[in-house]
Amino acid sequence: MTVLAALAALTACAGPYQYYEGTGIHDTTAAEVAGGWENVEGTRVVLRHDGTAHFKELDGQDFDFEDGWRLSGTGTWQLTDDDGGQVVRLALTARTRVESRSRHEATDTSPPGPPSAYAWSFHVDRDQHDELKLFFFYGDPDIGNTYVMTRETGS
Repeated sequence: MTVLAALAALTACAGPYQYYEGTGIHDTTAAEVAGGWENVEGTRVVLRHDGTAHFKELDGQDFDFEDGWRLSGTGTWQLTDDDGGQVVRLALTARTRVESRSRHEATDTSPPGPPSAYAWSFHVDRDQHDELKLFFFYGDPDIGNTYVMTRETGS
């Protein structure tokens, strides 16, 4: 009985993200991932065929989301594959703008706090219509919130 109580106590704080093993998607090509992506918050990411990327108002992932900054800039991307599934790795190489999610207070300078270099890992998944979607987890890992990017309308 005490073993069960100890096990329950150990797993009580473990949310879905902490045990996430990936989507299991292994058949997506870089050509399929290339193009425009957006989310409901106004974020826009363009993944070019040459491995470069442009993004607008992209939030931080995991606990960085809580800081409230949104980055715009350019970078690089690549599609990787591991046991759990495919992941799009996006790296910021040139930050052009920082905004605040609390109220779009735009600045062209580097305020303290937001990183000048950053990397995101988007899991590759498919919806019920077999359309690609990209997502990462944000906030407290016990909650399992996902930041979902879908194909830009018209892409």
